[in-house]
Amino acid sequence: MSIEDLPSIEGQSFGPSSWETLTQEDISRYADISGDHNPIHVDAEAAARSPFGTIVAHGYLTLSRVVPLMAEVFEVKDISSGINYGLDKLRFPAPVPAEGRIRVHGTVTQVKEISGGYQVHADLTWDVEGNDKPACFAQQVLRYYR
Repeated sequence: MSIEDLPSIEGQSFGPSSWETLTQEDISRYADISGDHNPIHVDAEAAARSPFGTIVAHGYLTLSRVVPLMAEVFEVKDISSGINYGLDKLRFPAPVPAEGRIRVHGTVTQVKEISGGYQVHADLTWDVEGNDKPACFAQQVLRYYR
């Protein structure tokens, strides 16, 4: 869609994206990059004793996959730049087990004009394959500039 189409999509849903697997390698690499070596992410024996019973992905790793997953289902053209302006709410209701699959879908809840473009608010949900609870829910704020 064009940037000028944004006001007309308020209230519309988009997605879901395709499924993406979060591998143990992804989880281990994220642990090294972030410095978060909580045993539930990197130690199979400790994770087996946790409430999850297995190694699980970091919540912020799950969140970070928003960029490629959103790119599949929400694209704004004719812009000079688009930025992630932040989050109004973030929750991680269910874990993503190592080798688990996630996808994202959402609803545009608000579009407002700002200097040089539009600010878009979207409620996003990351599904976990095989789980009724989502892995992540976020109220994301995006800005698109002409």
